[in-house]
Amino acid sequence: MLMEGSPNDRLTFGKMGYGCKHYRRRCKIRAPCCNEVYDCRHCHNEAMSMQRNIYDRHDLVRSDVKQVICSVCDTEQPVAHVCVNCGVNMGEYFCKICKFYDDDIEKRQFHCNDCGICRIGGRENFFHCRKCGSCYSISLRNNHLCVEDSMRHHCPICYEYLFDSLKDVTVMKCGHTMHSECYDELIKRDRFCCPICSKSIMDMSMAWKRIDEEIEATMMPDEYRYKKVWILCNDCNDTTEVYFHIIGQKCSHCESYNTKTIAPPILPQ
Repeated sequence: MLMEGSPNDRLTFGKMGYGCKHYRRRCKIRAPCCNEVYDCRHCHNEAMSMQRNIYDRHDLVRSDVKQVICSVCDTEQPVAHVCVNCGVNMGEYFCKICKFYDDDIEKRQFHCNDCGICRIGGRENFFHCRKCGSCYSISLRNNHLCVEDSMRHHCPICYEYLFDSLKDVTVMKCGHTMHSECYDELIKRDRFCCPICSKSIMDMSMAWKRIDEEIEATMMPDEYRYKKVWILCNDCNDTTEVYFHIIGQKCSHCESYNTKTIAPPILPQ
């Protein structure tokens, strides 16, 4: 039975008044995998993660949802934008592909056909990188190092799957990705290497200059002054022999100090 009032009043009734910590919406979903009712798929996944370990996740596939329950009149029905009983929009934004509802349209949701899921932030502000396999900010168009399927893996810090994460993601200089908050924490701890490939995650030229100055001001003992070691540069992958210094070894190819010793100095007999 339809609610009284104008068609517009019926559609907007209860807007932003229902939902969960993830989305404001006027419906719940029935999870086809376990037949239980949840506010959204994230609520389902979080509940399942409390019961199983991270390697045995029981995640809901959004496109598999077939039934929803209107939060206004409690009517269960096939997925649709408008409730068949009371006539309210169950979500101001609705995607029939993702079976996704959200009343908070200030997020500027849009569906990316290449990603196969809905994104937020406005379609005009993003482009889909086919090699990386995800939508990126237009500021990164022709301005990032492509890594195949770089978003289709877990954050190397918190291990949450990045592709459909609700958190902001940072694309590092090397092209690998992690949550922005995890990236910030890494920097706070003075860790400047990618946890995946060990390359520098930002422009380190000023830091390398400071190390140059520190090495110049720090004389090595006579027995080490002319000793050499073989190093591998994490930034350019070059292997070279350089003079050993306790502060660090500089790559003679790219001038990075992001190096590791692969052969120790030969000590005097």
